[in-house]
Amino acid sequence: MTKDYYKILDITEFSTQDEIKSAYRKLARKWHPDVAGNSDDVINKFKEINEAYEILSDKARKADYDTARRFYNYASGTSEKKETASTGNATNPNSKTSTKKEETKDSGKKFGFSFNWEEILSKKYAEMQMKNEQKKNAPKRGADINTEVEISVFEAINGTTKTINLLQTHVCPKCGGRKFVNGGVCKHCNGKGDVTSYKKSTVRSPEGIKDNSKIRLAGEGENGINGAPSGDLYLTVHVAEPKNYKTDGLNILKNITISPYEAVLGSEVSVPTVKGNVLVKIAPNTRNGQKIRLSGCGISNKGREGDMIVTVEIQIPTNVSNEEVELYKRLREIALKGQI
Repeated sequence: MTKDYYKILDITEFSTQDEIKSAYRKLARKWHPDVAGNSDDVINKFKEINEAYEILSDKARKADYDTARRFYNYASGTSEKKETASTGNATNPNSKTSTKKEETKDSGKKFGFSFNWEEILSKKYAEMQMKNEQKKNAPKRGADINTEVEISVFEAINGTTKTINLLQTHVCPKCGGRKFVNGGVCKHCNGKGDVTSYKKSTVRSPEGIKDNSKIRLAGEGENGINGAPSGDLYLTVHVAEPKNYKTDGLNILKNITISPYEAVLGSEVSVPTVKGNVLVKIAPNTRNGQKIRLSGCGISNKGREGDMIVTVEIQIPTNVSNEEVELYKRLREIALKGQI
């Protein structure tokens, strides 16, 4: 193992991701060719810093690197112990150095085979990097998207079409999700590896859909990676009651208010319906809570037609004039005389 990425970034194996990022930014600013010059040493140093950050900022690749690094350190330590034992009685002070190099390089010769720890671990790490790259480049189906839409009762019964604006995330087209381009952080995605964009989708809600129903739109989810299919869009439909109205099947329920004198003397009140305003006749002596049915003014669906049912509420005025108060007193006197 020829490179110690922790030494390159001047951190330890136990540094957090925030500490790794902070160390990288500090060194990247210091050794950036625009700041430190365009010499070969500076460019190589800058590339080395980016290489170290690319490995250590990726949890999976960092774990593989740590495994190889510990294995290499263990192997190196074992070779040093063998060298010390075999040269402990040597009188030539230079013999240790010579024996150490030979022992580290060819520590398996006496068993009939020869290997080089650094070469083996470099190949092993290269294999792990290749596997990680293969995993990254493997086709991956896009993620599903879940969202909600609200429609009215009338739209639920008759069906409707809605256009929704979805925020989608997909792999950065510049860096392919690797977060780096030419040794530097990808400017297109700012080192995130993915980008977001809005996409409009048209959804058809069928007739008679119920509250909290789900609609699936195949292929309308997140984009797939490396040629894999996109995910699906799952739309939860919420059916909202219309303002100032309630529904009961195909019937529409509505309350209207009238004054006391309209209840006693009778009146006509304009009521908005799905077919436009309808003039409703209030009969004399109408009671509070009395219901009036407006035939055919409800919801239409598949040849069936509901009604509008109007409930009358007699509203007592809150602000009355002195003249009105006197009239109410007079009405009270008349009513009491009638009880005698």
